[in-house]
Amino acid sequence: MDTHSPWLDDEQQDLWQALLTVVIALPAALDRQLQKDAGISNFEYGVLARLSTAEQATMRLSDLARMCDSTQPRLSKVMDRFEARDWVTRRPDPDDGRYTLATLTDTGRHKLIESAPGHVEQVKRLVFDPLSAAQRRHLGAALSRIATTVRQDGEGR
Repeated sequence: MDTHSPWLDDEQQDLWQALLTVVIALPAALDRQLQKDAGISNFEYGVLARLSTAEQATMRLSDLARMCDSTQPRLSKVMDRFEARDWVTRRPDPDDGRYTLATLTDTGRHKLIESAPGHVEQVKRLVFDPLSAAQRRHLGAALSRIATTVRQDGEGR
């Protein structure tokens, strides 16, 4: 394989097109299911899920944005909606007032728990069921390497 070619070879092109389909179509499919069944987006579900796993279900908004691959303005709009629904509360970080903390409320945790079964079923059906155990392991290793490279590139390394 010529690594200096400015073009993708046929194998790379096929893999790239499959990856694009997953990157574009999978979130759309998850959005459709969550909107239909729970009235929230896949991104909103991810925000609730990340908060639920944090210590005391509380996290700095800047950290939450980074973990959700979001901009601060996008996350701020979601937090406005979540606060209006009593799914989160926000307050200044007592350790450093330059930061804002978000805390998942009991109502927000209930929304996540109520939304999870349909979402998990859809993820299993679309991502895990088509693969053997060996394929899942290989995919996990490959995606982990790609994710590390993408994160490092995003951090300017």
